[in-house]
Amino acid sequence: MQAVLKILLVLMSVYAVIAVAAFIFQRRLTYHPDPQRLDPAVHNLPGLSERVIETPDAERLVAWFAPAAPGQPTLLYFHGNAGNLANRSERVRRFLNRGYGVMMLSYRGYGGSTGVPSESNNVADAKLAYDTLRGFGIEADDIIVYGESLGSGVAVQVAADREVGGVVLDAPYTSIVDVAAVSYPFLPVRPFVLDRYETMRFLPKVKAPLLVLHGEDDGIIPVDMGRAVYAAANAPKEIATFPGAGHSDHHLHGSHEEMFRWIDRLRTGAKQPARRPALQ
Repeated sequence: MQAVLKILLVLMSVYAVIAVAAFIFQRRLTYHPDPQRLDPAVHNLPGLSERVIETPDAERLVAWFAPAAPGQPTLLYFHGNAGNLANRSERVRRFLNRGYGVMMLSYRGYGGSTGVPSESNNVADAKLAYDTLRGFGIEADDIIVYGESLGSGVAVQVAADREVGGVVLDAPYTSIVDVAAVSYPFLPVRPFVLDRYETMRFLPKVKAPLLVLHGEDDGIIPVDMGRAVYAAANAPKEIATFPGAGHSDHHLHGSHEEMFRWIDRLRTGAKQPARRPALQ
């Protein structure tokens, strides 16, 4: 009996150490920045240039910006939790080829931006990027906020607090707390997550047209979360899910084309067609 108790005590101690370490280092688990600063010219992206945005707390944020062609919107793009802007260069190329303007912000600690990422910092900086676009003379209706993975929670909070022409959520989650609970079911994560990104709390304040894109085989953010976000959103809204697509490859399954069609309809005021069943 004493041997069993000793084993239990050891297991409990190991569990406690893991739980404490997960709490202490949780931001390292959430954010995986590549700090390398790369010139967009290296990637042959015509019209795209680097801009530096100064924050009120004296940090310097690197952004890539290209103006829109006449009559086209500007995508205010918030990236996922890993890499840097260069990792999204092929996406940006397709957007530029459509004539879209792009403002893609590097979170603090990513791609040459100074500072440390956190939810409060990322959201405040994202709103500053929006205000920068408005300062360039870009109308609110011409700004489409695009949130990729982690960035979907940032995009929702921007759209809840600023007037925008549309919102695209790429592999969105209901909250980072829910994602953590799925990823670490053996840990009591819910009360202890610092950066919560509670999409469902801010979503009712978003009044702009919404498009949700999600791979049906997403192993990081389950497609059911994307469907829950869609179900809770205000109309007008659409969802497109892609069989066989994972977390970051649904562009290979037609998601960009789906977004291009949605933006075309949005810009022309065409009636939104019924989407294929996605909530089953």
